[in-house]
Order: sequence, then C-alpha cells, then structure tokens
Amino acid sequence: MRRYYYVSNDLTDIEKAEIDLFDAGYSQEQVHILSQQDAELEKRHLHEVNPFARLDILRSGLVGAAIGASLAVIVLLIGFVYKAETAIDWLPFVFLAAVLFFFSTWEGGFYGIQVRSAEFKRFQDLLNSGFHVLMVDTDTKDQDTLQRLMAYHESLSDAGEGAARPEWLIASQRSFHAFVKAMP
Repeated sequence: MRRYYYVSNDLTDIEKAEIDLFDAGYSQEQVHILSQQDAELEKRHLHEVNPFARLDILRSGLVGAAIGASLAVIVLLIGFVYKAETAIDWLPFVFLAAVLFFFSTWEGGFYGIQVRSAEFKRFQDLLNSGFHVLMVDTDTKDQDTLQRLMAYHESLSDAGEGAARPEWLIASQRSFHAFVKAMP
C-alpha cells in the first residue's frame, strides 16, 4: 500500500474529493485530512488525522524500547560476568534490567509527545500557510482509479507519495469501527 498526498487551500473541494473517494469504495480508514483548522474539519464532518498521529510517540517509544533492551542486556551480561548463580543473586540484575527497559521506553514516548511526526513536518510550511493535505492510502493497483478521481478536483495538487499504514492495520480499524456501530 502507498499513501498519496494532495494539497489544496479549498476545503470545499477537499470535502467533495472525500465524498467521491467514499463513493468509489474507499473507507474512512483510508482517507485522512491534515489541517490546522480542526474546528472547520469537525464542522464539515471530515475525517481528520488522529491527534496522536501528528506526534512522534510511536517511533520515539520504539527507539526508547530498543535503547532500554540494549541496556537491559548489558546489565544481564554484567550479572553473568559476576557469576550470579542463585535466584537471589540474579534478582538485582533482573530488576535493574526491567527498570531500565521500561524507563527508556517511557522516556522515548515522552520525548515523542513533544516532537511532531515526520509526516506533519513534511507539510508544516504549507499548513502554516492555510493549506490542507488530503491523504489517501491505496493499493498500487488502484492508483489509476485514484488519479482519475483526483483529476476532477482542479484545486487539489499532487504532493507526492509515501509509505502507508499496513493493510492489516487498516482492516483491523475497519473491523473495529463496524463492531462499534453494531453494538447497542
């Protein structure tokens, strides 16, 4: 799957493009709008980007977890070098390894709360200028259909492409939303 970006300063045309995409079979989980005018998106019932997706929480948390895992391995190796033999001898090393791992993961996520995601940074100047970004996740085989649909919206300009979320994640979100709608 690939993510295709379209930029416009006309929110009405983006709204029409979103409706056309939904009519063509795209789901709400595949279409997102990145804008700094969240109230206007909400008023028009447009599918905005999740606020957590604007931050770098996941990537920074994973980096923190990798650093924490490395530190934990080093602590356990030190326990091995000092020949900890019984469970009581290993207890401080295991406890310190767990603390280092969880603290590093937490610290990475905490750092990620303070930093914008790479996707948001990519369009930061345009967003500050009042533009909006339409993001569409689609299979590469459906690229021609997407290009035909977007050709009808002249105010939308192609802003490139990037990596999309995995297909299994989109399918699980679709199933979750169907489950929520089906529940009383």
